[in-house]
Amino acid sequence: MFNFASNTQLSQDQAYQQLKNDSSITLLDVRTEEEYTEDGHIAGSVNVPLHLLPMNVAKALPDKNAQVFVICYSGARASDAVNYLKRLGYTKVFNIGGVATWRYGLTR
Repeated sequence: MFNFASNTQLSQDQAYQQLKNDSSITLLDVRTEEEYTEDGHIAGSVNVPLHLLPMNVAKALPDKNAQVFVICYSGARASDAVNYLKRLGYTKVFNIGGVATWRYGLTR
């Protein structure tokens, strides 16, 4: 298994396998709404743009101990979101990079 305490990066291969096998994982896409709908997204993901995360975090992610994978376009905004969520007390948040390199298919 993975060390949830310190590592906040997770490879997309690891993320894909875990998402396939665990429906309790929240996949948070922090791109803009336009990017999410027009460029495609991972099926089952939740879109909360990074700039709206502070206003929507409690509603989108009510359980601070739930496992959350965060994605954006390249991984930079996902990193910002992971750092923000960690500061708020979320314990199992992981940056899985960007949809630009996601090779498991996107939906519109």
